[in-house]
Amino acid sequence: MDSRSEEFLEHLVRDRASSPQTVRAYRGDLNQLVSCLREAGLEVGGEVESIEWARVSKLHLRSFVASLHASHSPATIMRKLAAIRTFFRWLVREGDLDANPAALLATPKQPKRLPRALNVDDVFTLIEAPRARVGSTGKAKARAGAEDTLRLRDRAILEVLYGGGLRVSELVGLSLGDLDLPGGVARVRGKGGKERLVPIGGKARAALEAYLDRRSKFERPGGDHEALFLGLEGTRLSSRQIARRLDRWVRVAALSRNVSPHVLRHSFATHLLAGGADLRAIQELLGHRSLSTTQRYTHVTIEQLLKIYDDAHPRARGA
Repeated sequence: MDSRSEEFLEHLVRDRASSPQTVRAYRGDLNQLVSCLREAGLEVGGEVESIEWARVSKLHLRSFVASLHASHSPATIMRKLAAIRTFFRWLVREGDLDANPAALLATPKQPKRLPRALNVDDVFTLIEAPRARVGSTGKAKARAGAEDTLRLRDRAILEVLYGGGLRVSELVGLSLGDLDLPGGVARVRGKGGKERLVPIGGKARAALEAYLDRRSKFERPGGDHEALFLGLEGTRLSSRQIARRLDRWVRVAALSRNVSPHVLRHSFATHLLAGGADLRAIQELLGHRSLSTTQRYTHVTIEQLLKIYDDAHPRARGA
């Protein structure tokens, strides 16, 4: 990194309340760019080596983007371009540059992929999976109490992920004070620190109450006493730990395809839309800034409707 890019990352944390995941991604993207510009001879010396940003041209940036195509997907390149554009806009606002050389960079095209979603039966099977015991004899029997507590926690995690349509980062950020179980809602912090209320339905509320009755089993001296979902060390669960636990229950449920926490979020939106929910309401529940992001789910429903038509209508099949 160089001095100005480090100051930009500090700006993301201080002024934009960006999440640690966002800052980490921006740091990696800018590190790649800085390395490329150093090879192009745009580094200036001094007490702290830095890039001479005023000399960076659109041609330099096009060369950097071209170098990414061999080993990165169009989606990844688009993300890196977004980070670079945001950085150069900041440099313009700070007075380092007169114009943004990244503003007119071409964005690589990528195939339009519809959100993946599980059907309702598969979701229910997955959420019910933590009820099954893992073992019943020997050492496994001795650990039955701990296993029961883990299953109660994981069941609550699955219910909240699907029942509220949360991003996994929003789930791990939940604290005890964010819950209003009598009111049936939870306060979550989405992208950019934006807060919203998400529903906690009857099934999720019951699962949370069962977990909270045993949550003290996870508490450790010096641990995180405010976090809602705790690991065995008494610390707040991470996104990676959530994904690993989800993988375990996907195997138990014998689901044939990979299921990420985000697939449950997509399933939440798709099932609401199929059930007649208003698109604007779904937008609010998901915390999308733009309705166009939410409108992707209409394509999923149309695909499902066409399949039903093809399977059921006597004039849908060829002669």
